[in-house]
Amino acid sequence: MNSLVKFVQDEFVEKKEYPKFGAGDTITVYYEIREGEKKRTQFFKGVVLQRKGTGSSETFTIRKMSGTIGVERIFPINLPALQKIEVNKKGKVRRARIFYFRGLTGKKARIKERRG
Repeated sequence: MNSLVKFVQDEFVEKKEYPKFGAGDTITVYYEIREGEKKRTQFFKGVVLQRKGTGSSETFTIRKMSGTIGVERIFPINLPALQKIEVNKKGKVRRARIFYFRGLTGKKARIKERRG
């Protein structure tokens, strides 16, 4: 059964090329929004908390601060509305999932930049 699901994902799911990114990186995601007949592009810029899953079922979670309120959004990697992903900053973190980042405020919430 697993091989059948994998076969269908490989054959029929359209794959787009995105830059490599992981937890701690600051990225901008551009995605298309349809409002009735109109289409517009909106972006979401924030820190990647995690990447989860494999293949076409992979998702990533981004967190940004909107004023004093933290906003998180989960994007599937194969979302048709996803137009492009830009990596703004590479972050240096020790974990693959940085949920502890939610509880940090002020200078503690800084992530060091990875060079190279």
